[in-house]
Amino acid sequence: MPLIKLDSTTALVVIDLQKGVIGRELAPYTGVQVVNTVQELATRFRHAGAPVVLVTVGFSKDLKDVLRPDVDMPTAMPPGGYPENFSELIDGLAMPGDILITKRQWSAFYGTELDLQLRRRGIKTIVLTGVATNMGVESTARQAFEHCYSLIIVEDAMSGFTNEMHQFAVSKIFPRISRVVKSTDLSF
Repeated sequence: MPLIKLDSTTALVVIDLQKGVIGRELAPYTGVQVVNTVQELATRFRHAGAPVVLVTVGFSKDLKDVLRPDVDMPTAMPPGGYPENFSELIDGLAMPGDILITKRQWSAFYGTELDLQLRRRGIKTIVLTGVATNMGVESTARQAFEHCYSLIIVEDAMSGFTNEMHQFAVSKIFPRISRVVKSTDLSF
């Protein structure tokens, strides 16, 4: 694939690279691999003066803002609740000037100021990374597409809870709403 040239109308959006998520078993890439790839991308974006948006999922201490609809496969609550550092970004990821967004469900758009922050900066293209491929990343990708952003998905800068879930999103969903690339396919 030829290099995709990015410009100042592009933002890197990173989903859920936080202590309570990234330590889980992931596939096809480990949490360490995803973090390393995202950190390298974030450095390139910052050097080019392009925004880096770090999204975490977090809840109030009483957990009253956790979604609890009736579903066939509810998300299991960790025994004893979420650890105190659940929503903290991985050490060394955030830098001054990064945009920090907290979400309370899968998508980084619903109920947050993500769209507002991107539009005020003239962003037209989102480069999307993070965990989990077919949950937070896919939900955010679908809404980015619905908000009419051009979307670039970085396959080696995200991972799922299983390889099958990751591959399905990458091969069947993302090509319909975005361009799917490797981190080395991007340049400024």
